[in-house]
Amino acid sequence: MKGLYCRLGQTDADTKFVIQEMSLPANVDSHQVRVKMKACGLSPLDLKLLVDLGIQRDLIPVGREVAGVVLQVGSLVSSFHPDDEVVGILPLDSPWSGLCDVIDVDEHLLVHKPEKLSWICVAGAIRDGVCAYTALHTHARMAAGHTLLVMDGASTFGLLCIQLASYHGVKVLATSHTPEQHTFLEKLQTSLARVIPVFEGSSDLLSDVLEETGGLGVDIVIDTGVRLQEDEGSNGNRLPHKHEVISVLGVGGHWVTSHQELQLDPPDCRLLHLKSASVTFLNQEVWTASTVQQGRYLHILKDIMEKMSSGILGPEPEEAVPLQDATVVMEMVQRCEKKSAIVQF
Repeated sequence: MKGLYCRLGQTDADTKFVIQEMSLPANVDSHQVRVKMKACGLSPLDLKLLVDLGIQRDLIPVGREVAGVVLQVGSLVSSFHPDDEVVGILPLDSPWSGLCDVIDVDEHLLVHKPEKLSWICVAGAIRDGVCAYTALHTHARMAAGHTLLVMDGASTFGLLCIQLASYHGVKVLATSHTPEQHTFLEKLQTSLARVIPVFEGSSDLLSDVLEETGGLGVDIVIDTGVRLQEDEGSNGNRLPHKHEVISVLGVGGHWVTSHQELQLDPPDCRLLHLKSASVTFLNQEVWTASTVQQGRYLHILKDIMEKMSSGILGPEPEEAVPLQDATVVMEMVQRCEKKSAIVQF
């Protein structure tokens, strides 16, 4: 049985993705489920995070958003049975690549896949769904009547944030990075209060937000990264500047950021203090890196599947790539030439 793994080098340029032969143990552990893979999502490896957590290996498994059919269950497994369709995210310390034909997974990391959803759909949306749920419910504590600004609303993560917030009665604004994205967002079935173009200097983010909110600012901002310096925008970088994000926040607002190395200067902190606003870091690995809130994590996974099945959450369909192209595609994902990819078996 073969899987895709990352072989680390002395530098990022030396890092290679290789096909490695693996073998399953003869027996399934008591709390594990043996799953036949049907689809797997590919997302960039955070190699620095692995070092921070003390996970050091010669070969790092690739492909952690998995969907498949249960072949066999351990003696103490109570949630699943053979032939069940399941979906989940493998933990950072898993020895298995999601591109292996068959893998063993702890039962507490999986939930049932609704029959009406395709393998590609669930494997491609599960990670961004968890991130959207974590950002809005866990960090921002959104409630009906709040106003939300989603940066890069046309991304899968942004789209799921828009849909989830709208379902809960939140007024949503979103930014678009290209004319095509702008048209796409304006035609969404989920009604947006405003789509703000931020490409080619087409709009002033702060002015548009204040106009839409009557000068009050928004209750929640969710970004996909920010610029720390003004001159970073000169090379076509469409990310908002950190001061822009703080400026659009209302009193008591929440800023949920994906920027791992955010640096706030004293004037930035002063402005946040004046608004009594907060900054929260969105770490997409937090649920699988610690089991302290395992029950809550499973509830999130189940709720995402239920909302996708009922049509409340509906990511844009993504074309899957064949298994033989996985190595080349993963190299593109790691270089950020693609945000993510889905492999179908």
